[in-house]
Amino acid sequence: MAAKDEQVKEEQAPAGKKKLFIIIGAAVAVVIVAVVLVLTLGGGSKKEGSGEAKAEKKAASHGGGGAEGAPVAGTVFPLEPFIVNIYDGQEVRYLKVKVEFEMSGPEVKPEVESRQAPLRDAILVLLTTKTLQEIQDLQGKNQLREEILASVNKILPPGKVTRIYFTDFVVQ
Repeated sequence: MAAKDEQVKEEQAPAGKKKLFIIIGAAVAVVIVAVVLVLTLGGGSKKEGSGEAKAEKKAASHGGGGAEGAPVAGTVFPLEPFIVNIYDGQEVRYLKVKVEFEMSGPEVKPEVESRQAPLRDAILVLLTTKTLQEIQDLQGKNQLREEILASVNKILPPGKVTRIYFTDFVVQ
């Protein structure tokens, strides 16, 4: 009888070890996936930014005139987040947007800072006219960018702000 008990214990020990190896393997796999995602998402944006900066420097050095080649270093001015109500057809939702301006150069920053209240007001009014359906897809977001840029160009001289970036865009 003692021999049978020892044999049962020996069979249970490998099964327990198998479960432990599976758990450890799953944990390691999750950590690896998380690291790969962080490196891919975090590293990808840095590579894009440096590629854009190189392209802009190249365009500027080769005489690529126009508003697209104007930003040398791509000076960015972040605005405080906007939180507005938007209508989705059935109920009111909240939209939180963080907008950043790419300026034609660092000399524009004092002008943007001094006109921040009218700029925020124009963007706020524009955002409150939107519905969820209008801003839900990529085309709607790009349209909103263009409308914000047009509103900004009515307040600041055209060409001072060259691009609009959404660094946070949440609908609840």
